[in-house]
Amino acid sequence: MSNFVSANKFVLHGRDLIVTYGEVGLDGTPYFSYTKTGISLALKGNQIRVISTEIGKVVSVSIRMTIDTGSTSFTILIPRAMLTKGQVSIPIKTVAITTIHKSSILPMLNGGQRDLYTTTILSGTASIENHP
Repeated sequence: MSNFVSANKFVLHGRDLIVTYGEVGLDGTPYFSYTKTGISLALKGNQIRVISTEIGKVVSVSIRMTIDTGSTSFTILIPRAMLTKGQVSIPIKTVAITTIHKSSILPMLNGGQRDLYTTTILSGTASIENHP
């Protein structure tokens, strides 16, 4: 029997940003909160896109949607993190990418680079969240 347990809750911050990602909320689905100056989002379930890769979980959410000018997504790399039984949390560092997806209802304005990226280094904690 292993003495390690996989972290399932991540609380991270960097610059003017605070992010919480939990793999399983009270309703059994993932949850994600995003707080940045002027923006506060609480997302859950299928509003969160998760892909497992060899470098960790890639977790993406939409933080701004418009009909005619594109959208903005926020993606965070969640590292594999193991805690020993009885450990409350461990420190982690990771990276997030905010992507502006450019679009226009005018076809002649849809040329050039369509996705613009900004990276943010995040640090915080990984922990184990248990629900009854």
